[in-house]
Amino acid sequence: MSGALAETLVLAGCRRAFGILGGAAVPLFSALVEHGLDPVHVRHETGAAFMALEHELAGGGPGLVFTTTGPGLTNALTGIAAARAEGGRVVLLSALTGASLRGAHAFQASDTQSLANRGLYGPGGWFDMAVTLESPEQLPRVRATLLEGLRRAQGFVAHIAVPLHVQSAPVPPMGPAPRHLDDTPSASSAAHVAAALGRRVVVWVGHGARHAAPQVRALVDRLDARVMVSPRGKGIFPAQDSRFLGVTGFGGHEQVFERRARFKPDTTLVLGSRLGEFTSFWDPRLVEGTRVVHVDADPSVFGAAYPNAPTLGVRAEIGGLLEGLLATLPARPTPRSCGPVRPVASSFVPARGQGVSCRALMESVQRVVVEGSDAVVMAEAGNAFVWATHLLRFQHPGRFRVSMAFGSMGHMAAGAVGTAMARRAPAVALVGDGTMLMTNEVTTAVAQKAPAVWVVLNDGRYGLVADGMQGLGHRPYGLQIPPVDFASVATAMGARGVTVWDPCRLDDALVDALASGEPHVIDVVIDPREPAPFGARNQSLTVQQEL
Repeated sequence: MSGALAETLVLAGCRRAFGILGGAAVPLFSALVEHGLDPVHVRHETGAAFMALEHELAGGGPGLVFTTTGPGLTNALTGIAAARAEGGRVVLLSALTGASLRGAHAFQASDTQSLANRGLYGPGGWFDMAVTLESPEQLPRVRATLLEGLRRAQGFVAHIAVPLHVQSAPVPPMGPAPRHLDDTPSASSAAHVAAALGRRVVVWVGHGARHAAPQVRALVDRLDARVMVSPRGKGIFPAQDSRFLGVTGFGGHEQVFERRARFKPDTTLVLGSRLGEFTSFWDPRLVEGTRVVHVDADPSVFGAAYPNAPTLGVRAEIGGLLEGLLATLPARPTPRSCGPVRPVASSFVPARGQGVSCRALMESVQRVVVEGSDAVVMAEAGNAFVWATHLLRFQHPGRFRVSMAFGSMGHMAAGAVGTAMARRAPAVALVGDGTMLMTNEVTTAVAQKAPAVWVVLNDGRYGLVADGMQGLGHRPYGLQIPPVDFASVATAMGARGVTVWDPCRLDDALVDALASGEPHVIDVVIDPREPAPFGARNQSLTVQQEL
């Protein structure tokens, strides 16, 4: 049984399996190894799920997580929730308590009785597909559903639970895997979108359009449109292009509103974004005076953020739809220029001996990592993703990752290992000190020789929470973190570590880390007095308090 399941996963494109081995999953794990899947033993199942997700998003094939029963399964769920929110393709394989022991208080009991109310063993809760394999005869149907789901443009998260006795059971002969024709958007969809576009279009680009960057750029040229991007959409359209209005949402640019109003659009074309809170703050100024044409693989997003705006929803794979649209639209006149967006300069003046300014750190990351290498930059939940979103500028897709949808601490600190393994090249995680004390998987990177780099914004506190409490008129309480020397911690775990107090040393530290090809922790002592540019987040929380 396990061998046939492993063959199916290989057929689906899985290359690595991330997890922690427990006794109840031994035959399943052995079958994965025998069929060529590279096992990656991690330090915590939450980290395994984050690594599998980021490995998949970096082009490493569908993410695969394996766990044993009980806490092995439940520990992985935060990463699974992130995979659902991020539109990832992730398969969770878990061991299951056998039918004869259910209700008998088995150790780490995991089954449809003990955990049924948690929504783990049926679709529609945590998973798009969830199945308990009680018999080998189920496998052909499971294979067909799994392969079909992993083709979905909007992502797919599956859970396959297998009891120990079934893992070793023989499998009856199965026919060839089902074949599928490629999805092609209908010509009428492109025609409807073309008919709905006005003369002055703002294209709002989200993470779901990341695979269609050439088509997005061609469409902007054809329409002489202006472009806004979500935080996760950075790089899909070049930040230096004169038609780029800026980043919306959390850590975004206030100039977006002024530039958009000056352009006076009549249409907002949304490509691959749910327009959730951290993308839009549901600010009506971002669609004001326009008709919204919303293209996405998930029809539930149409009208959700702006129910009062006139909206045409088009369910389609974005790249194919844009190809059809480009074939339909006529040429437009010479482009009008508005000049590239520049973040507003800060009035903050760093004091000598107080630590490194976050602006200085991001300027160094821009020079060394973004412009001087092809490394992926991954910003962790907290002030790190505020600063990175606001200041870092990307010209190409696939260079920036941030989880604005679920935003779990520990996501990028662990996910950087999966990205570095998938790309076989450095991945740079910008993280806070709080995150590095939660989930970092540095020793996993050491074991796998993965060139992951952690840049720790070490200000001795939960900075985003402290700043947010002050912004809402509350006194921060209990948010200080005792001093931690993360460079020494990294060295103790077998990685390289360096501490940076002086901004003049930032470039050298980053260059050395990227060139080393080894796991590397750069502990940057941050000046905690510098306010983070998180824009309308406090206003959004205030509105929610009043609802």
